[in-house]
Amino acid sequence: MKKDSIIVRIYHFYLEGFREMTLGKTLWLIILVKLFILFFILRLFFFPNYLNQFDNNSEKEKHVSDELINRAITP
Repeated sequence: MKKDSIIVRIYHFYLEGFREMTLGKTLWLIILVKLFILFFILRLFFFPNYLNQFDNNSEKEKHVSDELINRAITP
C-alpha cells in the first residue's frame, strides 16, 4: 500500500474538517467579510495615496525624504 505524502495528508485532514463544519462555515464567512471591510473598504477612505499627486519618482522621493526629515525634527 502506497503511503501519501505529508502534504496530501494535511490537505485531506483540512478538507474533511471543513466538510464536517456547521458553525465554522458561518464564522469563516464573518471573518472573510470583516477582512474585506478592513483591507479594501477602509483603505479607500482612511488611507489615500498621497504620492499620486506627483508625476515622477524623483518628486515622490523628494516628498518622502522631506516628510521624514520634518517629522524627525519636530517633536
